Amino acid sequence: MEIDSIAKRLLFCTVRVDTELEDGSAGSGTAFIITHSHAKGTTPFIVTNRHLVEGVRRGGLVFTQARDGKPAFGQRFQLNIDDFPAAWFFHPDPEVDLAIVPLRPLERAARELGIDLYYHAIDSASIPDAAATRGFDALEDVLFVGYPSGMWDEVNLMPILRRGTTATPLELDFEGQKQFLIDAAVYPGSSGSPVFVMRDDPLRPRGDGARSIWFAGVVAAVFFREEANQIVPGPVPAHNAGPSVASEMIDLGLIIKSESVREVIDAFVRNWLS
Repeated sequence: MEIDSIAKRLLFCTVRVDTELEDGSAGSGTAFIITHSHAKGTTPFIVTNRHLVEGVRRGGLVFTQARDGKPAFGQRFQLNIDDFPAAWFFHPDPEVDLAIVPLRPLERAARELGIDLYYHAIDSASIPDAAATRGFDALEDVLFVGYPSGMWDEVNLMPILRRGTTATPLELDFEGQKQFLIDAAVYPGSSGSPVFVMRDDPLRPRGDGARSIWFAGVVAAVFFREEANQIVPGPVPAHNAGPSVASEMIDLGLIIKSESVREVIDAFVRNWLS
């Protein structure tokens, strides 16, 4: 498969996260790679949810290997990290469910073993600014990439692409926080998935030249209907057991706005790259 379109490149922006929790149970989730330009240069980071990192005994990050600059489909490289939480830098606001780790030290560790990693990073320049956000309609098509319920193409090491729509306007902060809702099937393992707004320009020829894409946010929680018919948000769990029998997911996902990803990266740069 030639990696010659936006959608194909998005297949390689994620990293599968396999975890062993403190209680001994196994879990999985999604992380993704983003590059950010700053005064010191350009730095790639891996981003995921804070709740996917905390309470984890050991974690592994699963990459596709590169051969001659192309993806080696099915050739897996897993970087295992003991004391997993200590490797991550958290958003300075503990209420913001984000964690990052710089990618370059991990790439160096792989290269020392003679392995190159294949990925396509999201550019932080695709985070919509205020003007772009004002241009979004209340209902926009969204695409997100990850490993719902631990599902993936294990032979080819490919994540799952899913689609939905915004359920609240991106221009507004849902419940006064930097977040919005999507109408889409969000399951355990989708935690940490990057969410994109994609638009096709009807006045231009079909294809990537007519397509605009913005990195809109990160899946963090899903809404449940409880026994008492209350609807409550809860973190998309890191384990794959899913909600209790008494809870039912209602296909509304809570998305942290991508500007918060830029905030945690800027905080890392100030603390560690100044």
